Amino acid sequence: MSIADNLLKYKNELDEIAVKLIAVSKYQEAAAVQEAYDAGQKVFGENIVQELVEKQAQLPQDIEWHLIGHLQTNKVKYIAPFISLIQSVDSLKLLLEIDKQAAKNKRVIDCLLQIYIADEDTKFGLGFDEAIELLRSEEFAALKNVRIVGLMGIASNNALEKQTLDEFTELKVLFDGIKLSFFRKEDSFKEVSMGMSGDYKLAIEAGSTMVRVGSSIFGKRKIKHWKEEA
Repeated sequence: MSIADNLLKYKNELDEIAVKLIAVSKYQEAAAVQEAYDAGQKVFGENIVQELVEKQAQLPQDIEWHLIGHLQTNKVKYIAPFISLIQSVDSLKLLLEIDKQAAKNKRVIDCLLQIYIADEDTKFGLGFDEAIELLRSEEFAALKNVRIVGLMGIASNNALEKQTLDEFTELKVLFDGIKLSFFRKEDSFKEVSMGMSGDYKLAIEAGSTMVRVGSSIFGKRKIKHWKEEA
């Protein structure tokens, strides 16, 4: 099947239930992204800043780019002029830098707090208590150029369905609590980004509003020379 065929299979399913599809284009050539764009996909997720910056310059300017990989503070300046959503905010230090670079570009950057929900130590993210502490801090209250619009989480690899569903459900419960405590009057705080190719149906069952699907759309990843971590 073509990229367009694969894409439309997901889009048709997700559009029907108002869940946003993030097409993960990491390690894919710009031509593959263009094919998905031509088939109607406008939202793409990238993990690596250098790769994202190069693709953004080559591809249509109305693409909505999401940074979904771990983001180092010294790389924020490269994506601040155009990024639509940073899904992987995992520290107050990073949030402060995003605010600084957003101000330089005279814009407000939407962000998700990445929450650590997996039962393994290879994932990034804030603990539940750390997220609450961040939102209560004076430093966060002073930020003017970032907007927290929800939470993101990645489930454990190769876990049983029950564990995966439990992890997603815990994230949704945390989202509901944070919404009530900190963002009750803000309609913009509405996103729960969880679920990938193998577990997106469980994520939707638990309340996901956006899912990240890559190889099931694009096929095997093509580019091998990206060595730099985002």
